[in-house]
Amino acid sequence: MKSLIKDISTVKKEIEMEIPAVDAEQEYNDVLKKYGDKVKIKGFRQGKVPPEMVKQMYHEDIRESVINNLVPRALNEELRSYQFKTAGMPVVTELKYEEGEPIQLKAEIELWPEIKLPDYKKIKLKKNKVIIGSKEIDDALEDVRLRSARYEPAKDRGVADGDYVVTEIKGQDVNTKRFLPTDKAVVLANHPDNEKALNENLMGLKAGESAEFSVEYIKDHANKKLAGKNIRYKITVLSLKEKKLPELNDDFAKELGDFEDLNALTKRIMDELKESKEREIKRQQEEDVVSKIADQVKVDLPESVIDQEATAILRRRFASQPDAPVNKEDMDKLMEEAKEKARRNLKNHLILTKIAETENFSISEKDYQEEMQKIAAANRVPVSQVSEQISRDGSKEDIKDNLLLRRTIDFLVSEAIIN
Repeated sequence: MKSLIKDISTVKKEIEMEIPAVDAEQEYNDVLKKYGDKVKIKGFRQGKVPPEMVKQMYHEDIRESVINNLVPRALNEELRSYQFKTAGMPVVTELKYEEGEPIQLKAEIELWPEIKLPDYKKIKLKKNKVIIGSKEIDDALEDVRLRSARYEPAKDRGVADGDYVVTEIKGQDVNTKRFLPTDKAVVLANHPDNEKALNENLMGLKAGESAEFSVEYIKDHANKKLAGKNIRYKITVLSLKEKKLPELNDDFAKELGDFEDLNALTKRIMDELKESKEREIKRQQEEDVVSKIADQVKVDLPESVIDQEATAILRRRFASQPDAPVNKEDMDKLMEEAKEKARRNLKNHLILTKIAETENFSISEKDYQEEMQKIAAANRVPVSQVSEQISRDGSKEDIKDNLLLRRTIDFLVSEAIIN
């Protein structure tokens, strides 16, 4: 088999090759026989149709099968002989083939780049102090109060900010005059997620009172049933409850659980704030050490891998926001952002993998089993359930890869100069 390699870039090559006519003919005859064994033609027993007749009837299908069967196999075999570290499948750009002739083709293949590591030890990092301000403690205590709030019926007044309001909402399309289904809904008064017109018209209404207002929805509104429509609403307050916050004292602390007094609750909050800040400092150091090493590495990356990762990033984003409206300009911008993130992620991954290889790091089965136990504990499920899920989705190698990267990052931080 003859082949010629040309460089397109440091991570992309073109291979020009010729598959011998004898190999193509052998494959053609094999495919022809399979067609002949299956084809049914009146006047002939199955498997006894003359080959020339089968060839005449199915020539293009047979030719396509020969190409689909032989070309990938021959390409992969030839590429292995060059010992390339390929990233993705070859893409055939030109192909010539006629029966009895050799198959001539050109294909492009992307490669994983060779990473030249800088000095990755003794990276300088900042040592940030954990500082907890009195306002942070007060805000955290207030958050605990808010989570412990009770809602009680509001008497002799209209809807106020923060009330829970039970409403009946009727709607009618202004243009078609069609009525929307009547909806009973609990509304948090003046919440920013509510329609602006709803907030404006709900405030001040007493139980039994109603208000009418119209909303013109944009054409790409998330709710497709309302998109582009002008709806006239009538909202009626059925009942309302006001928020009652508990007093911040020793009794409140005791009601929450294992706290002797308000001081004990405050200490727990301070400890949690301290732990949270320490985790954030550690996360920032990990991000900084990888970023500072990556800034010293100049490398080309395979674009097909970037495209795949960017698509996966967007897919995950839209899975969490399936109804979010996106026009073409927004989509183009999101794709560029996703590609930039994909480049950064891939570059960091390649660098960390190379460092792990240089330092002879590895993940043992014991390491993996310990991680299984942590995952099970975090999700409060048996280890066997975690193992079954991993077996189903085939994510064991991904988990081991993440463990290896985490170990490498921990090593880099431990070797850094922090001051």
